[in-house]
Amino acid sequence: MIRIGHGYDVPRFAPDRALVLGGVKIPYTYGLDGHSDADVLTHAVCDALLGSLALGDIGKHFPDTDPAYRGVDSQLLLAACRDKLRQAGYAVVNVDATVIAQKPKLSPYVEAMRVRLAETLQTDPSFISVKATTEEGLGFTGALQGIAAHAVVLVQNTEQ
Repeated sequence: MIRIGHGYDVPRFAPDRALVLGGVKIPYTYGLDGHSDADVLTHAVCDALLGSLALGDIGKHFPDTDPAYRGVDSQLLLAACRDKLRQAGYAVVNVDATVIAQKPKLSPYVEAMRVRLAETLQTDPSFISVKATTEEGLGFTGALQGIAAHAVVLVQNTEQ
């Protein structure tokens, strides 16, 4: 059996924070606002993995009211989602994600994001797609208010 999950996340820009996308620190004037490291790409992948098994979303499993997750590296959250997937008898087939940001330019970092996400998911980077796009100056990302990310995952039952 195969299942599909979709994830979406959108935080606003915040001063005095590091910008982390897909587990990779990106040099930029602003970071993203959030309880954890606010890694929008990793959060979208987490939501997609959890959604593929109808397990809710990242906020259900790692609430922003829990001080244990204050400033946490989102790769740890992704590893926990990966483990939940395995416990249910599933494995990641592939991930396809898109980051929507007017700035900074992300293409130089896409390969590093793919590799980092693959490491955390314990899979080959060839199964991880990360794309970056702008909204041509439109919407909140175009107005440089924040970054959005979408992710779709395909998972397969390993116990059949």
